[in-house]
Amino acid sequence: MKRLLLAFTALAFSVQTLDAQNVSPTKIEWDNWGVPHITAKTEKELFFAQGWAQMQAHADLILKLYGVSRGRAAEYWGAQYEGTDRAIRILDLPRTAIANAKLQKPEVQQMLNSFAAGMNAYAKAHPEAIDDKLKVVLPVSAYDINMHSLFIFVTRFTGGGELDQVSDWKEIGSNAIAIGPKRSASGKAMLVQNPHLPWGGEFTWFESGLNLNGKLIYGANLVGMPGIGIGFNEYLGWTHTNNTLDNADSFEITLKDGGYLLDGKTEQFKVRPDTIKVKQADGSLVTKPFSCYETAFGPVFGSGKTKAICVKLAGADCPNASLEWWRMATAENFNQFEAAVKMQQIPFWNITYADKQGNIFYLFNGEVPKRPHGGFGDWDKVIKTSSSKDIWQRYLTYDELPKLKNPTTGWLQNTNDPPWTATLPRELDKQKYPAYIAPDDMSLRTQRSVRMLMEDKSITYDELLAYKHSTRLELADRVLEDLLGAINPRSSTLLQECKAVLSKWDRSADNDSRGTILFANWVTNLNNFKYTVPWDRNDPMNTPKGIADKAAALTALEKAANYVKTTFGALDTPWGDYLHVKRGNVDLPGNGAGDFAGIFRVASTSRVGPTRAVVSSGDSYVGVLEFGDKVKAKVLVSYGNSSQKNSPHNGDQLKLFSKKELRDALIYPKDLIGKVAITEIRKGDVFVQP
Repeated sequence: MKRLLLAFTALAFSVQTLDAQNVSPTKIEWDNWGVPHITAKTEKELFFAQGWAQMQAHADLILKLYGVSRGRAAEYWGAQYEGTDRAIRILDLPRTAIANAKLQKPEVQQMLNSFAAGMNAYAKAHPEAIDDKLKVVLPVSAYDINMHSLFIFVTRFTGGGELDQVSDWKEIGSNAIAIGPKRSASGKAMLVQNPHLPWGGEFTWFESGLNLNGKLIYGANLVGMPGIGIGFNEYLGWTHTNNTLDNADSFEITLKDGGYLLDGKTEQFKVRPDTIKVKQADGSLVTKPFSCYETAFGPVFGSGKTKAICVKLAGADCPNASLEWWRMATAENFNQFEAAVKMQQIPFWNITYADKQGNIFYLFNGEVPKRPHGGFGDWDKVIKTSSSKDIWQRYLTYDELPKLKNPTTGWLQNTNDPPWTATLPRELDKQKYPAYIAPDDMSLRTQRSVRMLMEDKSITYDELLAYKHSTRLELADRVLEDLLGAINPRSSTLLQECKAVLSKWDRSADNDSRGTILFANWVTNLNNFKYTVPWDRNDPMNTPKGIADKAAALTALEKAANYVKTTFGALDTPWGDYLHVKRGNVDLPGNGAGDFAGIFRVASTSRVGPTRAVVSSGDSYVGVLEFGDKVKAKVLVSYGNSSQKNSPHNGDQLKLFSKKELRDALIYPKDLIGKVAITEIRKGDVFVQP
């Protein structure tokens, strides 16, 4: 009997060994656009591979970002980062990151640890790929990912306006469209994913395809973050847009007797000593001690003789945001997806959703403070107070947030507008929600979005692609007739030339649009512009319109024409001669424009000379999806999927952006056949090419 048992044990061991040998290793297949397609058996293996892949594509950028969000950038790279380091300490983010780590679920801890291990493994295997000045940040850990998440959540989104740390804050936005079966020509739900973020730094997107034991997940996330932030699988997809929620407040408090007034009494500050180190030109470090002051209204960011400014922010108490995104990414139906978002760990961003069953859904997501009183305008300013009644302590629950599933119109959209115009006619009643939750207005970009959807009763996939790339300027449709009508035979020769150009203009901002430069400069020259008819919530698609002061408008046009003619040589110079997309050696005509004139394809610029501007923000990651038996998807990372200086994928997708084209997403394993540039197989702690 004993001999039989030993024989059975030996057989079992040999079978286990054979099974272990037959287990497919974790694999990264890099396609021709530099997108990694990761195949793994376990989440631990998957996130290790994703960390490796992100570092391979963005090593220098990630280490720079982690150094900044760690609050030690001045110590590593000099005094230009001293202000950021101080802000991170004032907000007490290091302590918060440590506290949040203790509150994270085991799935999150494994995700972050595996992701960090993959990044470290790449750095160890390929030190030659990393800038020597950035190696001081190594090794990285789950702490760095938590710090980076806090930095993104708090300083760039929930508190971005309050802290005023992002110079082009108003250009950070997004578009989203969901089309239900009743409005879709194919009868299948469709989704447009279209965040508008600056083209670089912490706002850089990284695209990847994931295959976890046959479960296919595709999408993008901000560099330095694991998982998928905007994405889809075979069953459903979602996207985010910045919402109008105000979940940060600036309080002006009164100082008294070494403390501050709170409910008529003097309250003492909680003083927390801290230090930063600042690297000098000679390489030495100077230690600078300072004190951080905490109040019931939040940390103090500025102080005078009698007053101080405090900032209270949401977003620091979301330790499991990565898990919420991962559960969204792995959900297979609406109920599972909704269960994920009910976690309320993602502190900001609307959610727009579509699925294979034909459901479409919009959620005004985020940590919305449960305020004691007032409307949106009462809190969207510096609040002068000494009352504890103005200090919010809780957030609205999921059930209290505006949301809309399967509207009768058959479509949903969000272009950073309030939730009330998610579809028209309105199906969300703002009277059923607190007055402070959101304003009630409708930008021209929102009206352009809604107009495209309302005017098409049966939307094809190709039409949706065209709408995504629309550069039509809604403002031109509202005012151009008035402007041209004001130019009469007695007007100057220059105004007559303007009329000839603008009459032929396509009212768009395409590469070859002739008249956009003149129109854009005219808009720039307008001072205190007023419409004949202001926006009316009861007539949201036809207002505002007209020009109240036509004489002033013609003066501004003549000034614009003189500038354009002198600078460009001709009033009808093509828009693409002025607007370019550029990265490395790639330099091509651009299209789109800033959000100044109601354009759907946002492409904000940095001016590099009087006759030239380069897109620096706007369309960044794009996905257009249709959910059928199989997912149909076209995607783009406008600036390419790598920021490493010598990577062929640093800027390679700009040629598609210039032509208003997207790439086919390689979702299924068979899609990769013949389109894989490099394959890497995990062996030990490294990936090697077979």
